[in-house]
Amino acid sequence: MEFMIGSTNPAKVNAAKKVLAIHFPKALLAEAEVGSGVSEQPFGDDETRLGAINRALRAAGMKVGVIGIGLEGGVRILEGQMYLCNWGALKLPDGTKFTAGGAQIPLPREIADELRAGKELGPVVDFYFKSSGIRNKEGAIGMLTANAVKRDELFEHVLQLLIGQYKYHLKSQ
Repeated sequence: MEFMIGSTNPAKVNAAKKVLAIHFPKALLAEAEVGSGVSEQPFGDDETRLGAINRALRAAGMKVGVIGIGLEGGVRILEGQMYLCNWGALKLPDGTKFTAGGAQIPLPREIADELRAGKELGPVVDFYFKSSGIRNKEGAIGMLTANAVKRDELFEHVLQLLIGQYKYHLKSQ
């Protein structure tokens, strides 16, 4: 069994490695940088989910017979408050798709205002926390939870939901 993740972001790749090692210890995982086909800063669940689906489809298209994994982070508005959101998708060789969303947390107003002005979360969070490369490490979620939850853990949760759906699908055939 072989998987291809549509990203080279260490947080996403590490999440995939960890979850696949639990469920499919002999599986191979390759990574490829593919476009999400959505905005650099996805807004809303629909756009963020579409970015994950596009990444999974493009990753699956890289090699015959692989299962594509797509993970995408974005933001959404709920009752006037901006939240982080994240979505994932699996694309099987037979065309079957699975999607799942993960945990959400509100963003500080200063960060939300910058995003509303058209900036991307990664650089804004780096500036806000006076750091660099946060998106490749603990992510905004890690910074905003004092590292109680890191970005790769968010994506691990989404991947657990995806793999669970896939395993259920296999059992129900």
